Amino acid sequence: MDIPRSTYYYKPRVDEAKRRQDADIRERLEELALRFPRYGYRRMTAQLKREEFRVNHKRVLRLMREADLLCRTKRRFVRTTDSDHPYRVYPNVYGDTIITGVDQVWVADITYIRLLNGFVYLAVILDAYSRRVIGWALSRHIDATLTCAALRAAIAARNPSAGCIHHSDRGVQYAADDYIEILEDHKFIISMSRKGNPYDNAQAESFMKTLKVEEVYVSEYRTFTEVQERIGEFIELIYNQERLHSALGYVSPVEFEQGIKSAPWYVSISGPTCPA
Repeated sequence: MDIPRSTYYYKPRVDEAKRRQDADIRERLEELALRFPRYGYRRMTAQLKREEFRVNHKRVLRLMREADLLCRTKRRFVRTTDSDHPYRVYPNVYGDTIITGVDQVWVADITYIRLLNGFVYLAVILDAYSRRVIGWALSRHIDATLTCAALRAAIAARNPSAGCIHHSDRGVQYAADDYIEILEDHKFIISMSRKGNPYDNAQAESFMKTLKVEEVYVSEYRTFTEVQERIGEFIELIYNQERLHSALGYVSPVEFEQGIKSAPWYVSISGPTCPA
């Protein structure tokens, strides 16, 4: 036929197969984006590998960009810590602690959630080893009653041994007599962040950022009951059981506690019901 040999290899059938694969991957990415609207390409890549798609992060990034699935995070910050109070402030003993298992260190924090006509406040307690939310509570008031409810829920769920470190900021809600009394009754070691240093409580701060970016900022809550239902679903189902956590090697907190980190796709890298 008097044509170059290379013509035979021009756009071989493997290209069509690749296009079909891209279409399948793009369809799954769109489904995942509905479930996890703030997943970036790294978590998407990890999730697809769990589902046995043959992908790398470059391919996922390209497909997400083509499908306009890349998210842009808005940074917001509102201060919820009032450390100007007469109660005792405890030193930071968590900073030098090496964690080797669950219920060795708990971290606590508070954030606000905007309603159409006001605010709701959320207190959470996480296990620092697995990043799992083990206690949480919602209230229209930001006070020690709120934090005590979250703490009691965590204790009821985990029943930690004496000597577990409880770490928080210096806020009045965590230094109040009622809260400290619960900690002392259950023989916690009390630890607090240094003044004005949010990095001392980075794990709790990281969860709050995830909650805001992946749930709160993409929702519009009208009532307290709606917040309670949506936040409860996000914490108990999505965050604890489904969402892949980069610090855990892209497994969920529940999977990490169950030892799923030994699975072949694990990548090594350096709750209770809400009270009414």
